[in-house]
Amino acid sequence: MYRSFLLDRFEEFGPRTAFVWRGTEYSYEWLLDCIARMSEQLWAAGIERKVVSLEEEYSPYAVAALFALFGSRCIVLPLDNKLVENKIREYLKIGEAQARIRAGEGGLSVRPHRDGRTAHPLLASLLMEGAPGLVLFSSGSTGKSKAAVHHVDRLLAKYRRIGTARRTIPFMMFDHIGGMNTLLQTLANGGSLYMLQDRSPAEVCRVIEQYRVEALPVSPTFMNLLLLSEAYKEFDLSSLQVVSYGSEVMPESTLAAWNALFPGVRTVQAYGMSEIGILRTKSKSTDSLLFSINEDGAQYRIVDGMLEVKTATAMLGYLNAPDPFTEDGWLRTGDEAVAEGGYIRILGRRSEIINVGGEKVYPAEVENVLQQLDCIEEVAVGAEPSGITGQMVTATVRLREELPLRELRRRIWAYCADKLPAYKIPQKIVVTTESLTSSRMKKIRTPLPEAEGGRAEPAVR
Repeated sequence: MYRSFLLDRFEEFGPRTAFVWRGTEYSYEWLLDCIARMSEQLWAAGIERKVVSLEEEYSPYAVAALFALFGSRCIVLPLDNKLVENKIREYLKIGEAQARIRAGEGGLSVRPHRDGRTAHPLLASLLMEGAPGLVLFSSGSTGKSKAAVHHVDRLLAKYRRIGTARRTIPFMMFDHIGGMNTLLQTLANGGSLYMLQDRSPAEVCRVIEQYRVEALPVSPTFMNLLLLSEAYKEFDLSSLQVVSYGSEVMPESTLAAWNALFPGVRTVQAYGMSEIGILRTKSKSTDSLLFSINEDGAQYRIVDGMLEVKTATAMLGYLNAPDPFTEDGWLRTGDEAVAEGGYIRILGRRSEIINVGGEKVYPAEVENVLQQLDCIEEVAVGAEPSGITGQMVTATVRLREELPLRELRRRIWAYCADKLPAYKIPQKIVVTTESLTSSRMKKIRTPLPEAEGGRAEPAVR
């Protein structure tokens, strides 16, 4: 049976706390015992060298099942069990899943799903090699979800380096590359994971205070939500040492506000994606959006304004999308970027760039300015067609208080006049009372339909 080096680490960590879930502590000894029991169940069910889904919430049982499946040399599709059934079935079809697995206190529940051989060459090659695999689905926020196939040995190799054992909140979801990275990094170093029951600012702050949490990996959108909620005033967050952020462009105003409130907390910009994992980075400074990539063996270059990366942790390829690699093995990330003094600055996703009469507009740049207005609580910038300029900039805002649309437009234009070129100032303003944050704690930039009085509700994606 395949055995990861991480299991040897777990033996060394023994009685240390690996997880706290629903108020109960689970040790590394417990984790090893649970992996062993689940491995026996998989063997009895004939689950070896198969493609399987693991449909669970972020729990100690799900983690044990993941390692047991790796030990059985399976290719695993981790799926959030809160996904609607139609979406799960879509992912099962793309991933050619042969069984569906749930994990809980009673062990594993295994349901056969599909008979027959695995057709996709990436999956078939991994199964023939007898190597465990991982299939991660992108959020599909700008279209169909892409299924990235990883060779588990390559993905895990980076965690051989011993780091700091920290008390950490795994904020990102179990089926997200950020959530997977937090899981693997924390357990590889003998740290403890404090699993959330919900991801509200108040609950995050409560868990930090109760368990003296030291590390928090989150999105810029969540950091802004926490600041807006002022939940931090009700709890003691003095144990927090480092906050890493990624998955979207950080607004300078949010970073400045965060650093002003938490000057003793180190903020680090992470960089990663489902296709390459999460790379080690170093921010130029706590208040800077510039960073360098410090991953062993990883290289980067910027070609025609797009960041390209070459790293050993890169995926093998997609199951359902064109090959994004160049002929010489560099991954086209889709991120527009510039190099500044040996550092990288991410400008935004190329797919989200707004083209106004041939001029580029990055949504994050406009959002950063609008977010500084006292009357605006949340803002998401997108594009709509224009018969004159091809596209026009639109801004959907959630206000702190009621304000006539005409007055809001006037304030926005007055504030932006000396901060943005005219073509970047939103031509259309839409007001909503709904959140502009997706279930993955990222901005919702989907264009919104007009409603009576210039108001609209955001489409959830």
